[in-house]
Amino acid sequence: GQVSKQLCTDHSPSPGDIFGYKTQGCRKAFCIAGYILSCGALRLLFYWKPEWHVWVNCIRCSLEEADIVLLRTTDDFRIYSRKTVTWISVSAFIKSRSDYPATEEDSIFSKAIMKPSLQVKTIQVQKIRYVWNIYAKQFQKVGVLEDHHTCSAIHDKFGSGLTCNEQNVRRVICGPNTIDVPVIPVWKLLIKEVLNPFYVFQLFSVCLWFAEDYMEYAAAIIIMSLLSIFLTVYDLRQQSIKLHRLVEAHNNTMVTVCRNKEGFQELESHHLVPGDMMILKEGKTLLPCDAILVSGQCTVNESMLTGESIPVTKTHLPQTDNSKPWRVYCAEDYKKHVLFCGTEVIQTKADDRGVVKAVVLRTGFNTAKGDLVRSILYPKPMNFKLYRDALRFLMCLIAFAAIGMIYTVCVFALNGVREIVKKALDVITIAVPPALPAALTTGIIYTQQRLKKKGIFCISPQRINICGQLNLVCFDKTGTLTEDGLDLWGLLPSERNCFQDIHSFPADHSLPWGPVFKALAVCHSLIVWEGKIQGDPLDVKMFEATNWVKLCQGSTDATVVRPGPKATTAPVEGITILHQFPFSSALQRMSVIAQEIGGDPQAFIKGAPEIVAMLCRAETVPSNFESKLLLYTAQGFRVIGLACKSLQAGKLPAEVESDLTFLGLLIMENRLKRETKPALEELSAACIRSVMVTGDNIQTAITVAKNAGMIAPTQRVILVEANKVPGSFSASITWKSLEKNKAEDYRRIRLALGSGQYHFAMSGKSYQIVAQHFRHLLPKLLLNGTVFARMSPSQKSIPNEFESDCDFQALKVAHAGISLSEQEASVASPFTSQTPSIACVPELIREGRAALVTSFCMFKYMALYSTIQYLGVLLLYWQLNSFGNYQFLFQDLAITTVIGVTMSFTGAYPKLVPYRPPSQLISPPLLLSVVLNILFSLSMQIFGFVVVQKQPWYSKTDIHSACLSVNNHEKNSSSSLGLHGARDGAHEQTDNGFKSYENTTVWLLSTINCLIVAVVFSKGKPFRQPIYTNYVFILVLIGQLGICLFLMFADIDDLYSKMDVSIVPEGIFFLLPVHFNFFLLLPLQEAVIENRPLWLLLKKTFRYHSKSHYKRLQHMLEQDSAWPPLNETFFSASVAVTVEGNIGGHSNPTFDSSEDSL
Repeated sequence: GQVSKQLCTDHSPSPGDIFGYKTQGCRKAFCIAGYILSCGALRLLFYWKPEWHVWVNCIRCSLEEADIVLLRTTDDFRIYSRKTVTWISVSAFIKSRSDYPATEEDSIFSKAIMKPSLQVKTIQVQKIRYVWNIYAKQFQKVGVLEDHHTCSAIHDKFGSGLTCNEQNVRRVICGPNTIDVPVIPVWKLLIKEVLNPFYVFQLFSVCLWFAEDYMEYAAAIIIMSLLSIFLTVYDLRQQSIKLHRLVEAHNNTMVTVCRNKEGFQELESHHLVPGDMMILKEGKTLLPCDAILVSGQCTVNESMLTGESIPVTKTHLPQTDNSKPWRVYCAEDYKKHVLFCGTEVIQTKADDRGVVKAVVLRTGFNTAKGDLVRSILYPKPMNFKLYRDALRFLMCLIAFAAIGMIYTVCVFALNGVREIVKKALDVITIAVPPALPAALTTGIIYTQQRLKKKGIFCISPQRINICGQLNLVCFDKTGTLTEDGLDLWGLLPSERNCFQDIHSFPADHSLPWGPVFKALAVCHSLIVWEGKIQGDPLDVKMFEATNWVKLCQGSTDATVVRPGPKATTAPVEGITILHQFPFSSALQRMSVIAQEIGGDPQAFIKGAPEIVAMLCRAETVPSNFESKLLLYTAQGFRVIGLACKSLQAGKLPAEVESDLTFLGLLIMENRLKRETKPALEELSAACIRSVMVTGDNIQTAITVAKNAGMIAPTQRVILVEANKVPGSFSASITWKSLEKNKAEDYRRIRLALGSGQYHFAMSGKSYQIVAQHFRHLLPKLLLNGTVFARMSPSQKSIPNEFESDCDFQALKVAHAGISLSEQEASVASPFTSQTPSIACVPELIREGRAALVTSFCMFKYMALYSTIQYLGVLLLYWQLNSFGNYQFLFQDLAITTVIGVTMSFTGAYPKLVPYRPPSQLISPPLLLSVVLNILFSLSMQIFGFVVVQKQPWYSKTDIHSACLSVNNHEKNSSSSLGLHGARDGAHEQTDNGFKSYENTTVWLLSTINCLIVAVVFSKGKPFRQPIYTNYVFILVLIGQLGICLFLMFADIDDLYSKMDVSIVPEGIFFLLPVHFNFFLLLPLQEAVIENRPLWLLLKKTFRYHSKSHYKRLQHMLEQDSAWPPLNETFFSASVAVTVEGNIGGHSNPTFDSSEDSL
């Protein structure tokens, strides 16, 4: 067989392996026979395990010969999926050799067509089509324009459009350009839900119970299961309809394309293929695909992807004659030239070539919007210990049940009882609680409702439990920690390489006319949209400060700004903005070319001060530039550098951004939100690390981190700077302490550092170099990294263990992303907060911890309840006895189901403690807790079983021997049979022991024991509120205990007959072990099992070391006296790790997709 190169088989970053298989007729025939003989059970097994189906039906072969393909993810789950190879014929469009156009020779379309059959071999994986590349011998994705094209090649090859024939071939191979999400029929959803292993087990249990006349509980389980199935199917159907409506409108719009040698042509958008030349007309347009802008300029609204309704300016792809692929050449800025599917084009501005053109880049589910829809259709499975351990624990219960089955078969076979199989199978339904998954879900549902009341909405409920384990939270700065808007604080103009007096805002006197004023008026990318000036908040504030409130389009489609009524008298009628170069996160600046009406053109640049100063002539930059910049950034201000350059009319130089004149610094204030500091202090007190990831200046970010409480006043900040060594392939890394200290303080600093009282701060550029040249240092830096500044969007996803607010890409990567935006970014994040502050983060962690502890409590209770019942039944089996139908019903329905529903009502504890709840079911404290409870339950039941036989009034054959007036009961001697007697339809005499003193004693003790276990396992502080705050649960327990005591002492014949219980004299005596059990277990649970300091001491005594890489690294660094280095510089070797695109982190396929080949 053949295994291909690894590839992303879904939207997530986990690559997959692919194996080829060929179907064999004889194997298939044997399988069909197996389906018939097993009554469909084998087919059901293959439905759950598709890889088994392939292994049994097929033989391994190369991918080239395969007609079945098996995919396997390489994450912890190693999930298999089966795909059938299909063939597409293109013979209708390729009649002769001349039909192979020259432009297609190096494309996947020509490499996939097999000759002479003219067919293409394809598979479809999660809505993405892959074709077989004959030459590369691998499956390769279609529906995207190949990445190898250079900028000039895109202009040359696709500038005049595809021919009609090329378009037809591509359309057949790629499929339609639609994001088709059909509404799933109810019957399909129903079948899929019913075939879930849990419901199959429920069905098995119900059939068994009906066979044994255990009608009532079987009916109750059927009703609950049907209700659960109905709610799930209804919810899935509503989601399907909602998703269908979300994408339906964009699937079929009319577009204009340019056909080679045929001119412009109108067609429906679903006919578009990669390489098509699309014409963008004036007015609002919803983009039906991803496209590269090749001429003109566009303003688009990307709120569908980013969650921010800020217009974004897109510029055309440069026609550079360069050998690099266009994505590599454009680097981080390639998105400036890409129009994403689902976004709205607000304005278009043609250049001298006449029309605005774009080359189709990706179609259908390959697009940005398609990938977002796929991420909803195929959510990434969660690798959470609780769920893995739950399966292991269930396996243990099944093994436990198997032992019970063997015991049952032996006991009943030796006593010559018939229908042993039914009795043995019954043990499985007792030992493995069918209601367990439902009980585990209950707590999450209640938590989701509590979060909803607090304005936090969740689209992925299973992630609530993961929130209980969070120990690191990453925040964006602007709009998350600080207010959304920026306020102008001041302007520090510069003239003749000296800073002038600061101009404060708001000021009584207006800003005087001059180059700085002109820079504020034109150096932006604002547009008039829906009658309002819209764009980046920083640009809006800056432009409003000039009082040049009028912004309009001139006759030549160029933007013209003019003085408003409140503006300072200006010697010009207005300024025309000729060219815009939008802000680039890679370049950290933006620039415009503008011209006074009747004057010469000028270039204006604004951006990061350090970048702008580097582009200016040295003689125009003040000598105290760095100290002034530090002065304001250290106070937490956001500082923008301004510069300009005069140009000659009619002669625009190739390099505008050089030899600039420095104009000054624009100082903006970004205030902390009121809720930020208390929330971060709460997280810090709970030992949850807070990290800031921002695109702002590093000094500003550090100051905001200090003001917010991320960095305590006593803690040190070490700036990590990495630079490439000029003229070589190596790099250097330097550690600098930001605090100015005297030489004699060095020892004190080193002591502070040794105690872990330090934080690393680094820029995106330094992070990139560290990822390439010092990769071994990256985990150490991330361990104590608190401030990451000047980070690009793709870098914001560094550690994949963080929660992030607002940034779309990071939301997708995080274990629990919270969106503070009400836009569609919330679709990408599991949680959305209506309150636009980080106060929701501690709240979510509190509820997550409570939900996690509730899940553990429920799991332990359900496991113990089934074990108690299981032990009781096995004990009675010794006498060929069992619980009666109504005894089972009372325990299953009146006790366990009600407790399962009400135990989860307990709310979250209001205070976050400095440690997390356990995340493993298979852990010593939990196992000890379960084992001790099982032993106490067993001993209590055996005590009752044995002691009742020692009583002077006990009789094995006469169940009324204890009664004072036996004659009164003789008429009722034909009492109800025990469970298995009634179920089996047998009418044995009472001396066979179906109703006995042992039955009554064991049943009452086990029932009361279930109540004790519920109290013991209802853990309160420190993660949940105390048990007494859950009034419903307490009332339920009191009511259930009251009924048990009533049954013990009531002496009502009809009731006793129905419940299969008998009068037990001195019943109070049998309550002694119950009291003993309760008063021993409760203190034992608190003093030993829940005693955190004791377990920590045991770990220390036995020198237990955590397997967590994080903990091991932390321990290692604590022991390393030389870490962190201070005022030192290291150099790397000349070999660098190539890190493209995502720079050591993870990039979001919504914007960056690398699923190129299978």
